[in-house]
Amino acid sequence: MNPNFDDAASLAAQLLARRWLARSHPLVKRALIDAELWTAVTERLAGVGLRLVDNVYADHVTVALLRPAESAVFGETGLAANNNLELPRDGVSLLVVLWSLIVLPKRQRQLARSEDAGDNQGEMFAAAKPLPTAASVSPLLSYRSLLADFGDQLGKKTRLDGNLKLLERHGFITRKGEDIAEGPLLDLLLDYDQLAPRILDGALADVLARTTDPFAAPALAEARAARNDD
Repeated sequence: MNPNFDDAASLAAQLLARRWLARSHPLVKRALIDAELWTAVTERLAGVGLRLVDNVYADHVTVALLRPAESAVFGETGLAANNNLELPRDGVSLLVVLWSLIVLPKRQRQLARSEDAGDNQGEMFAAAKPLPTAASVSPLLSYRSLLADFGDQLGKKTRLDGNLKLLERHGFITRKGEDIAEGPLLDLLLDYDQLAPRILDGALADVLARTTDPFAAPALAEARAARNDD
């Protein structure tokens, strides 16, 4: 084997081949605590215009283009597009709705459970509150509720079904029977810090308020109320 194909090269190669890896993957776990390995992986990826994408609230890691590489890959036309995955406009709208109905409630659960665990710990460990995994708190979204609440705005059933398949193929969601669940990339490739305020403080919050999903509806109302109290 090539002597340069070390753990950093192996991790970079697996990310390129598989698009994402679970944080529980042995090499990913090592990289998250081994600064030397993390630096080596990021340097290998940067050499081909990529960066390692990690989010403590997500259960996976992935790769994305570095900013300087975007123009070389997509050109000016691609950079001016509303997305670089060739999703139709109603597909992008569906993605934002799904992110709002899944990730916003999930993040609330993670933070709330982390705070509760911290309150139950001794003072010595109060600063090291455990963060629940995404899989343990990420809600399942009812397909029937989604269709009933937003079908007219998202292109009716045929368009909705087609775009759901596209988003599943790209790794943003998974399907569990008639339910829709968070995919590996949903909380990695959409920027929470930029998107959440725009949704909760903007006109989209009023649109999302019509959801009848039994978990998403109260969670979104709680999130919006919390921002209004701040």
